[in-house]
Amino acid sequence: MAAQKINEALEHIAKAEKYLKTGFLKWKPDYDSAATEYGKAAVAFKNAKQFDQAREACLREAEAHENNKAAYEQAGMMLKEMQRLPEAVQLIEKASMMYLENGTPDTAAIALERAGKLIENVSPEKAVQLYQQAASVFENEERLRQALEMLGKASRLLVRGRRLDEAALSLQKEKSIYKEIENYPTCYKKTIAQVLVHLHRNDYVAAERCVRESYSIPGFNGSEDCAALEQLLEGYDQQDQDQVSEVCNSPLFKYMDNDYAKLGLTLVVPGGGIKKKSPNAAQDKARGPAAVGSHADEEEDEYSGGLC
Repeated sequence: MAAQKINEALEHIAKAEKYLKTGFLKWKPDYDSAATEYGKAAVAFKNAKQFDQAREACLREAEAHENNKAAYEQAGMMLKEMQRLPEAVQLIEKASMMYLENGTPDTAAIALERAGKLIENVSPEKAVQLYQQAASVFENEERLRQALEMLGKASRLLVRGRRLDEAALSLQKEKSIYKEIENYPTCYKKTIAQVLVHLHRNDYVAAERCVRESYSIPGFNGSEDCAALEQLLEGYDQQDQDQVSEVCNSPLFKYMDNDYAKLGLTLVVPGGGIKKKSPNAAQDKARGPAAVGSHADEEEDEYSGGLC
C-alpha cells in the first residue's frame, strides 16, 4: 500500500515538473497545473507516511501558487508529524503573515493559535508569543472573546513558567477587556489571580492597589471575592500564615484554574514564619473584657506583698 502511494506521488511530481517546463511552442510554465500536481503528490506522500517528502511537495505547491499560504501551513503540519516542531511553527507563522497580507486575519489568528498548541510543551516561551500575537489579531478585528481566550492561555503559561512580572501585565490586559464587555464576575476572578501573582512577587503594595482599583468594578465591593481578598491581604500583612492558608484553601481559591490555585496553595507570608496568637490572648478574647481585667489583677496580686 505504501509503495503504491509513493509511486503515485512520484507520478504527480513528474507531471508537475512537466507543467513547469518551457519549449519552442510553450513559452511560459503552467504554474496552476503544477501546483495541483504537487498538492496531489503531498497527499499521496502523507498517506504513505513519507512526511519529509510530503513537506517538500507542499513547499513546491506553495511556490508554484506564488506563495500559497495554505500550502505553507500544510507543510508545517507535515513537519509536526515528523516531530520537527520548531520548523513546523516557522512555516505556520509564515502562512499566518500571508493570511494577514491577503486580508484574512481570522484565519491568520487561528493559524497562530494552532502553532502555539504545537510548540507549547516544547517551548512555552514561543507559545506565549504566538498566543499573544493571535490575541492581538483577534482584538484588532473586535473579536474580543477569542482574544480573551488567547490571552488566558498566555497568562497561564507565564504563571507556570514563573514569569510573574509578565503574568501580572497579561492578567491586567485580560481584566480590562472583561470589564469592557461587562463580564464583571470574571473581573473578580482575574483580580484574585492578580493578587496571588503580586504576592508571589513579594509586592504587597501592588496587590493592595489591585484590590483598591477593583472597587470601581460594579458589584465587586461586597462580593465574596472582595471579602476573601481583604482577609488574605490582612493575613499576609500581619504575617499570619494560618489566616492566609485558610483563605487560599477555600473553594473560591481552590477551584480556580489550576495554575492560579497552585499559587494560592504555595503562598507563604513574609519570612516564612507563622505568627500565632498566644494561648492567653485567645482565651481572653473568648471570655471577654472582664476576663482580661481579672487576669491583670491576678498578676498584680502575685507581687503585691513584695519579692520576699
